[in-house]
Amino acid sequence: MSLELKKPNLIESIVLGGASCIFTVNFTHPIETVKTRMQVTGNGLGTVVSSLVKTEGVTAFWKGIAFAWGREGSYASIKLGAYGPVRDALGAGKDAPFYMKFLAGAITGGTGSVIGNPFDVMKTLAQANKEKSAPLMTLVGNMYRDQGVAGFYRGVGANVARACVLNATKMACYDIAKGYVVDATGWGRKDPRTVFASGMVAGICMTVTVSPFDRIRTSLMNQPTDKKLYTGFVDCFVKTIQADGPTSLWRGFIPIWARFAPTATIQLLTLETLYSYFGYASL
Repeated sequence: MSLELKKPNLIESIVLGGASCIFTVNFTHPIETVKTRMQVTGNGLGTVVSSLVKTEGVTAFWKGIAFAWGREGSYASIKLGAYGPVRDALGAGKDAPFYMKFLAGAITGGTGSVIGNPFDVMKTLAQANKEKSAPLMTLVGNMYRDQGVAGFYRGVGANVARACVLNATKMACYDIAKGYVVDATGWGRKDPRTVFASGMVAGICMTVTVSPFDRIRTSLMNQPTDKKLYTGFVDCFVKTIQADGPTSLWRGFIPIWARFAPTATIQLLTLETLYSYFGYASL
């Protein structure tokens, strides 16, 4: 008779979640850069990619990667790693309704986004900057000089809203999808095929729900340092629709999907592998 595997505690799960996120972002950061440029410039996918290569070189796809590492080690480690322990604390086990899992994901996503917001701001500015890459400390120093500490929390409301919707959709859909995949195929919950299929489902759902929040967040974080174009999330939302129409909220949909689907899948495959390696039960 096999013994039931133990579950990681909150700290253990956050550390393993952070490791999986930092590993994943090295592969998905170029897609994020293209998505950010599309949202900022309004240009299409082909135009943005060719312009990046022609004027800034291939390395431009990894602009702001250091800030991305910081973001993944703070925000993402909590949103992904803390989900399991928080879900279990809420009593949202495998047979719990969808809304309970959604709540657990929203809590961890929102908490992580507040902690990681400074890295998100600097990453967005670095990716949107068309000039040659400035030293990290120069970007940080300029932000502090122009806007003080508050500058690092520009767009925090939009970021929290985005993170709540993103992580709640991602983790709840992944959690629910695993049950359906296991029932339909007979594969185990730890089976890489189960994790891969469930991660892809979660990535599609995330793209549909998060794209509008992502567009608003990018606009808020990329405002000029000498003046504000928007006073907050609602103001930015209204002005974006007035200027570009409702469909503009899904601008960059393809690169967002191209980032979310592999990101969710690689993160979850890596996390489940780490859980298994250290002898922990699957999510």
